[in-house]
Amino acid sequence: MIKAQPLQLATSFRAQLEQRWQRGNFVCVGLDPEYERLPVSVKEGRTPEEALYFFAREIIDATHDLACAYKPNSAFYEALGVAGMRALERIVAYCKEHYPEIPVILDAKRADIGNTNHGYITAAFDLMHVDAITVHPYLGKEALTPFLNRKDKGVIVLAKTSNPGSGELQNLLVGEAQEPLYLLVARNVAQHWNEHGNCALVVGATYPEELRRVREVVGDVPLLIPGIGAQGGDVAATVQAGKDSRGWGMIINSSRGIIYASSGADFAQAARKATEALHLEINSHRA
Repeated sequence: MIKAQPLQLATSFRAQLEQRWQRGNFVCVGLDPEYERLPVSVKEGRTPEEALYFFAREIIDATHDLACAYKPNSAFYEALGVAGMRALERIVAYCKEHYPEIPVILDAKRADIGNTNHGYITAAFDLMHVDAITVHPYLGKEALTPFLNRKDKGVIVLAKTSNPGSGELQNLLVGEAQEPLYLLVARNVAQHWNEHGNCALVVGATYPEELRRVREVVGDVPLLIPGIGAQGGDVAATVQAGKDSRGWGMIINSSRGIIYASSGADFAQAARKATEALHLEINSHRA
């Protein structure tokens, strides 16, 4: 049985990000493997757990010098039951052992009443030892306080998500100012939730104007920006709208565009080429 113990890190999530940004690294590699889409060479002779672990490990080794962060989405591992969750735990452990300077973000979109959140926190931070987790804001700051109080860990709050239907609720005009709900969330996080400097926000690259408005409201709060690659987000528009006062502040995620760059035995090399291309493109627009 795994014993839940806090992992003492030399640096906080924000400090890890700053170290990666100083190197010009802004690409977040989304480790979101669908078992059916794994290369035949990965699945042959391996159990599903071993296949997921091998696939992610090879991509991590091939991209570690270019990555700002790694972001496994728990859904892809949960879909395979116990084997998938064991694979996820091993993937995070591999990152922590071999590349502890690179933050690992668990994309789990958690949030519940405060008491329940303690269970999520134990699982993510004390059992799995990830550096940050995505949460949704619907229950408010009071419920999310157990996450926010983990000063060394990142709490990445959904504001304007990249999916086509996000505007159904996120664009509703609210409050005396009649501003979009996503902007009110961003403002609250930046001004009232970020007391320990460990908050970030999710804003999709598919909405560059909304991204620009969020950046204006939140200052230098980090932004996790999904939607590049398969979802069609434009890199130039994303960088211009999303960079902070230093030209940093961006965790630009690409999942399918990197991990499925090749369906052959050269998947890791292809993932590196895709990561490097995105890395260069981002930096060309930061100037």
